[in-house]
Amino acid sequence: MLCSLFTFLRGAAGLIAFRSGHDFEYQDTTVIREMITNNLQIRQLPDLAVQLLAHRGAVTGLGGAFCLMVLMFVATSVRAQELEPRSYANTPVGLNFLIAGYVYTQGTVGFDPSLPVTDAHLRTNAAVFAYARSLGAWGNSAKFDVTLPYGWLWGHGLFNGQPAQREISGFGDPRFRFSMNFYGAPALSVKDFADYRQDLIIGASLLVTAPLSQYDTTKLVNIGTNRWSFKPELGISKAWGSWTVEVAPSVTFYTDNNDFLNGGTLAQAPIYAVQGHIIHGFPSGIWFALDGTFYTGGRTTVNGVRGNTMQTNTRAGLTVAFPVDRHNSVKTYVSNGTASRTDSYYNAIGVLWQYRWGGGY
Repeated sequence: MLCSLFTFLRGAAGLIAFRSGHDFEYQDTTVIREMITNNLQIRQLPDLAVQLLAHRGAVTGLGGAFCLMVLMFVATSVRAQELEPRSYANTPVGLNFLIAGYVYTQGTVGFDPSLPVTDAHLRTNAAVFAYARSLGAWGNSAKFDVTLPYGWLWGHGLFNGQPAQREISGFGDPRFRFSMNFYGAPALSVKDFADYRQDLIIGASLLVTAPLSQYDTTKLVNIGTNRWSFKPELGISKAWGSWTVEVAPSVTFYTDNNDFLNGGTLAQAPIYAVQGHIIHGFPSGIWFALDGTFYTGGRTTVNGVRGNTMQTNTRAGLTVAFPVDRHNSVKTYVSNGTASRTDSYYNAIGVLWQYRWGGGY
């Protein structure tokens, strides 16, 4: 997306729990992953957008070259790539979760071969803080979470053969999500949950990202997005003993940024995605998941001119979680791009810590 060099958030909190005896874990794979571990699709803007940038003198000199080469050639810069296993697992009502995490991301950025940009690399560090609570709704299990990320980004490359770089940091847009299971996951207390065994679960969620972080319309590079996004998702989870298979299709809608670079308008088409997971749990409470996601869409329009910015990408990952004690657990994950329409790839590795309390637990 053009209004932000890197959208430091779509990622946030896949609230979910897993069960082993009386251990319950908030699943927060995307809490950072969506915020920073993004496959950056950097493409050329329509001529009108380039003329707009040049006319307003947004970037001058080599010091601003990296800002220019990113903003002038990005039609849609960041797509959240969710890889969040156990997002629709049942959770006892009344539990609270505090989450803190860190992720490191490094990758290369693909440009249109006709552009004078080569050897472009990006590196990000991100921290995230989140709160979640499980509850009951019409007799079914439900969850609510809110997430606030903070990110640091550094990029460098060659622009017309000359080195250029850019650093930026700050808070991203906060994210709010409500999820609810409609079948196979009744609302249960911690005591009653001891006898619960999962079979087939069907649920849904709505994720809302609010434009509340810093945004300067006179700047080419911003952390904030200056627009809302809404992501409805359907979740299906089927268990066979200690193995679980999950599928979750979704679509993300974006409002327009009507103050892009001193009053311009940036619009983006919906992005369609599906993620899948194969999960295995152990009696000790440790579990791992093989993750995969595919998404497409997201073509952008600047001041009425459509860009060649269609996204089609896939990613694969591995998640491992283990309990530390009754109230604490740790999760680690790695992911990697497997295919990209714009030849942009990145690797990510992260760790999340969770503290849980309440519900008589």
